[in-house]
Amino acid sequence: MRDYFLLDPSVAFLNHGSFGATPRPVFAAYQFIQAEMERQPVEFLGRLSDKRLRASREVLGAFLNAGADNLVYVMNATWGVNVVAHSLELVPGDEILTTDHEYGACVNAWKLACSRTGAQWVEAQIPLPLPDPAAIVDLIWSKVTPRTKVLYLSHITSPTAVTFPVEELCKRARAAGILSVIDGAHAPGQLPVDLTALGADIYTGNLHKWLCAPKGAAFLYARPEHHGKLHALVTSWGYSGFSTLLDMQNDSLLALRHQWQGTRDIAAFLAVPAAIDFQREHDWPAHRQRCHLLAADAQRRVSDLTGIPIAVPEHNFTQMALCELPPSTDLAVLKTRLYDEFRVEIPVIDWLGRKFVRVSIQAYNTVEDVDRLVQGLKAILGL
Repeated sequence: MRDYFLLDPSVAFLNHGSFGATPRPVFAAYQFIQAEMERQPVEFLGRLSDKRLRASREVLGAFLNAGADNLVYVMNATWGVNVVAHSLELVPGDEILTTDHEYGACVNAWKLACSRTGAQWVEAQIPLPLPDPAAIVDLIWSKVTPRTKVLYLSHITSPTAVTFPVEELCKRARAAGILSVIDGAHAPGQLPVDLTALGADIYTGNLHKWLCAPKGAAFLYARPEHHGKLHALVTSWGYSGFSTLLDMQNDSLLALRHQWQGTRDIAAFLAVPAAIDFQREHDWPAHRQRCHLLAADAQRRVSDLTGIPIAVPEHNFTQMALCELPPSTDLAVLKTRLYDEFRVEIPVIDWLGRKFVRVSIQAYNTVEDVDRLVQGLKAILGL
């Protein structure tokens, strides 16, 4: 699969989880759409964009088992989380329940909302080595109180690459009258995502990561009863109920408010169906399985090298694996030397004082990429 991607062949690219990588056919579709826009910008943006965005959302909705009316495109999952954090009418004493595995940028959004409203940020501590899924559910649910208003969780965590049992937690939250908000930044394309079965009230996910769409493609999903609660980060024509530029009267309130936020390049959104088609045509479930096995092998090899036990069991991750490093590791030096000397692109992570590398395995990765990582760690860490 490597030839399908534009990645530098000299680099062992083990960091798909940060920004993704787009296959050549999908990138070509994206550039074609951009050229269409430049040929007649007024027609493209003013007369055609709403219909084309809706058609793209319908394809995405079928992929996610969610109606197009309950989806709107946003630039990234952090944007989607910000929409929710800035929209909810929190009051002093309300609690936002989460975990200590969440993505820092989104944590900042929620903490800002708490500082403005007097709401409280409550973290459930999920230890590593990771307990079994049932124990994770119990640990999180033990923090629920009568003041819990929102349950905010990552589907797959960014710093620790853990897949959380979000379906069971969303079910409990619904029964308790708690709003469930799921950050799916790493899920679509890495896991089969069925939003109807999952049962979240609100879900935001990136499409430019594991689905391999162009950069700046993500979505925000909300059940119909929550559309009116979610306000766009940019107030524009959708708040008039009509637009002189767009014919969106048949769209949902969610799309009406959020889809048009002034002039911007929407080509990444319109190229999402091409990314879905690419993975369908190339039997992506088979690639995901191979990638999972290679990620698990990388985790075992690094554990054997360092002598540090595996922190996240194989059944709790998919294509990203967490590999712990010795406490004395200088992460800045390690990252620089891995890239400069071994041409390995990989994130290094300090999580609660423990040090890790997070290995991402996508369809273009090979055993040789993992070999280079292990060789680099052995040389740099002196193991």
